[in-house]
Amino acid sequence: MTTRPILIVANQFHAPTIERLDHAFETVHLWKLSNEAKLAKLAELEGRCHAAASASWATDPLLYTLKSLRLIACFGVGVDGIDFRKTAELGIRVSNTPGVLDDAVAEIALGLVLSCARRLVSADSFVRAGNWQQGPFPFGMGLASKTVGIAGLGRIGLEIAKRCESFKMRVAYHNRSPREIDYDYYSSLEELAAASDILINVLPGGPATASRLGTEVFRALGPKGLFINVGRGQSVDELALVNALEASEIAGAGLDVYAQEPNVPAALTGRDDVVLLPHIGSSTRETRMAMGALVRQNLDAFFRDDPLISEVS
Repeated sequence: MTTRPILIVANQFHAPTIERLDHAFETVHLWKLSNEAKLAKLAELEGRCHAAASASWATDPLLYTLKSLRLIACFGVGVDGIDFRKTAELGIRVSNTPGVLDDAVAEIALGLVLSCARRLVSADSFVRAGNWQQGPFPFGMGLASKTVGIAGLGRIGLEIAKRCESFKMRVAYHNRSPREIDYDYYSSLEELAAASDILINVLPGGPATASRLGTEVFRALGPKGLFINVGRGQSVDELALVNALEASEIAGAGLDVYAQEPNVPAALTGRDDVVLLPHIGSSTRETRMAMGALVRQNLDAFFRDDPLISEVS
């Protein structure tokens, strides 16, 4: 009889994926235990357990007390929940699930662009409230010939750009360095914002981008500009965003991510020039199953001593 490898599941990130991992491995659901019980279980697993599965946006820091741990297989792309100082110190490899969620996040980005530019959410409320009988709904903004600035032209940013082109929009972007691509490049976020009618944030999380989109960026975007965030909430100075909206320094915003999820500032929830989504960028059945499959593929590769499918370097 073959013994199944031991796998720690650090947190409850996606029930169908965890159920499949339960069938493939001898799993330990760490999140179900008290801190005292966690430490006892990790001590018991020392030397016998070498892998864990976790959400990419958050993990249990007690994992790092397991000295025999050699892999954290993350569910998600942004790995700002992982302490890479610790993983480097302890020799722990990290994998994530890139690529399989690009289409879903790009779809949400374009949904927010359309919702904000054409005021779709407000228009729905206008009809439901019986206001149409009193007169027409205010005009929105057309997308053709407008410039969309993409902050972070990685895989997801490129998918957003392709979709924007289909709406006859011009595409500009900002990265740490220019890419070999036929879009206008701006070396700073402020310059990109000044050139854009719509600014879309797809920057990753982490200290390098924390609160990077703030007062100067929103002032550069201007009173007719729209701001869309499908990247990370922490990369936006939310107070600066609220101030820009209240001062009419920008025309509106569409947000799928926030600095302190699931908490959304009350100053945003009360505004009708903001469209708010509950971080659903990758929330399709197909995408989440594909993400789970990639977690499993990385684990299988690890236990076979093969190269990981998507190791975070």
